Order: sequence, then C-alpha cells, then structure tokens
Amino acid sequence: MSMTPPRPRALALVLLVVALTGGACGSTPSPVPTADASATPTMLPTVAPATTSAATPTPTPTASPKATARPTPSPSPKPTAKPSPKPTAKPSPKPTASPTPTAAPSKAIRHGSRTRPWVAFTFDMGGRVGDAEKIVTWLVAKRVPATIFMTGAMAESGATDAGRHVLAAVDGSGGLLGLGNHTYAHPDLRQLTDAQIGDEIRRAAAALARYCAHDPRPFFRPPYGYYDARVLAAIGAAGYRDTIMWDDTTDDWRAVKDGGPTADDLTDRIVKNATNGSIILMHLGGYEDLEALPAILDRIRAKGLEPVSLAQLLGLVGS
Repeated sequence: MSMTPPRPRALALVLLVVALTGGACGSTPSPVPTADASATPTMLPTVAPATTSAATPTPTPTASPKATARPTPSPSPKPTAKPSPKPTAKPSPKPTASPTPTAAPSKAIRHGSRTRPWVAFTFDMGGRVGDAEKIVTWLVAKRVPATIFMTGAMAESGATDAGRHVLAAVDGSGGLLGLGNHTYAHPDLRQLTDAQIGDEIRRAAAALARYCAHDPRPFFRPPYGYYDARVLAAIGAAGYRDTIMWDDTTDDWRAVKDGGPTADDLTDRIVKNATNGSIILMHLGGYEDLEALPAILDRIRAKGLEPVSLAQLLGLVGS
C-alpha cells in the first residue's frame, strides 16, 4: 500500500506544534526523524488544503435563484356544460277547431200566435217598382208597421233608385219598418245547389247592407214561396232562422187587364182572410195596392185586428 505524502497544510501544522513545545524551553530541537519507509506511518487526518492566492478562486456561489413560485394553476375550466338543448317544444297542435255545428234548418212560418188579435203587413220588392216609394211614405205617415223583403238586385239596380230610396226610408223610420232578405236575383231556390242558395242569400245581404243599416236576419222569404227541406237547410246554414211565408195574400202583382184584382177586390180578399196572427203578403210594386191600403187598414181595425211588426207578431220583441 503506497503512502500518500503529507499535504503541505498537514506539514505546516506539525512544525507549528514543534515550535510551540520545544522552542519555548531554549533547547535545540530534535531533528525530525526521517521517515522510515518500512515503518507504518501514522495516518493524519486529511485536512483540506488552505486556500492561497494562487489557488483558483472559489467561484462565488451563485445565489440559487429563488424558486419561482409556481403559479397556482388555474383550475381547469369546468367544461361548460352544454345546456341540454331544451327539447324544442313541439307546439301543441292547435286544437283543430271543431267544425261549426251545422245550423238548424230554417223554420217555415205562415202565421203568428192565434191567441192575439195582431196581424203583420209584409211587402216584397224585386220586380216592378210601381208605387213603391209612395206606399212606404204612406206607411210611415200612418204609423203602420211593415216588413220589406227586397232583392239585392233591386237595391243595386242601375235602372231605378226606388230600391235605395225604400231602404233609406227603412233606416229613417225609427224601427217602424223592418227588412228581410229575398235573395239577390229572385230564382226558384229548388233549382239551385246548396252553395248557390247560400250565394244568393249572402249576395243579397251584402247589397242591402250597402244602403241600409238594418240587418235582415233572421227573416228570409223564398221567391214565389217555393222551398223544400233541402232549401230550408241551406237557408238555415246561411244564418236565417225564419223563412217567412203568409196565410193571407192576393194576386196584387198582376194588372187588372191581365186578370188581377181591382182595389176593391184586393181589399175584400185581404180583410176576409185576416185573423189573429195573420201574415199579409203584398207587393210594393202591386198595381192596386196604394189605392187599396187605406180601406184595408180601416176594415182590419174594424174587425178588431191591429197591425204590428213581424218581430212583435212572432214574439221576438216585447209588445
């Protein structure tokens, strides 16, 4: 085993010890024995060599960089919960409107109550004009209630203003005169389809409404008085509850020269047939009506009967 020679720092320490012990008594220092190569050297503790100027300068320890504070990791953003798409509310299907119940068939009415001494005058207007405006003027002057059944074609006629003047009189009568629907062109309704019947009635109502504020409903009169069960159903579907017929009439639309009644004949026939609840049919264009009316009114009253409106006769308004 080779011996490691003493390091310079270790040797310096030995000499220092000798100087302090021997030199202080004035004695000659004993020579330092030569180390015997065969002797087992006393092992000195290894001392780190002193630093000299020649020594490589110990590098100034670089200050350990302050540990950079690890940024607190931002919490991972919680995954934005995709809102569960609200189930698109299927719009509740609008309840299919129940079909409008089919209106009840119109009711054919030939007279009012037989228990009261009332009669109702009704006048059709759809063909000949005649004394129409004079008759209406007379009725208003004498305060005789009456209902006018006019066609739409008469209201819109380009040949005469008579229909429009009559409608104006209805509006200005203060409720004395009423209005009823008599179709647009006066056809035999039995020869038409249901749709055509409805069209006739609606066209007439629209034409009347242009010149008169009075609503003709619920009163409808079929041309010529012709109807059957199917026609009544179509009239009801068009909004007219009452199909007004009559139980007292004359052929006043026919001229005397053609076999029609004279004014006296007309008066006799109407007064004879009039009774409680009678609906009297006449025409504003009747040939002898204007002349016959004064006598008819007097003799009816003499018989104990009183003219009232159609609505009153049928109990639709108070007495």
